[in-house]
Amino acid sequence: MRELALALNEMVRLGVVHNYALFGAIAQMRYTEPVATLDADVLVAVPEGNSLDPLRHIYDHCRQRGWRVEGEAVRIGAWPTQFIPAFSALTQEAMEQAETAEFEGVPLRVVRADHLAVIALSVGRAKDFARVLALLESDAVSRQTIAGLAERHGLAVAWQRFEARFLDG
Repeated sequence: MRELALALNEMVRLGVVHNYALFGAIAQMRYTEPVATLDADVLVAVPEGNSLDPLRHIYDHCRQRGWRVEGEAVRIGAWPTQFIPAFSALTQEAMEQAETAEFEGVPLRVVRADHLAVIALSVGRAKDFARVLALLESDAVSRQTIAGLAERHGLAVAWQRFEARFLDG
């Protein structure tokens, strides 16, 4: 993970990306028990002008560093890494408000628990619902915080359904 943190910070320094934040299962492990995952997911803000192929500069940069492209991911150190442009107001906010953690002395931006929960809620797969439950059970986030963030991002109904299905029964 250290090599990934170094790579992401270098990409910001060189202007390959404007911003980034680790999210998904890897980010969840900051707040809960470890979970199984095969890759690292990274939200990115890419420079304007790359609308047809927004990740091209990232992939070019990675190839120049000798990192292998493996399908949709790039192997950086031990981690296949998927770069995902911030795709909504929610993911943009999550990236901008990410916390900076230290990993072996290297700063690494990680999406906060409340944003992780609401992003998972918005995706809505079984494993995403499990992520929300794990974040709640670890006390990394409260129901009220999720409700407020979900409301702000047009997901109040999705949150109400989740509560009815998993929490109020």
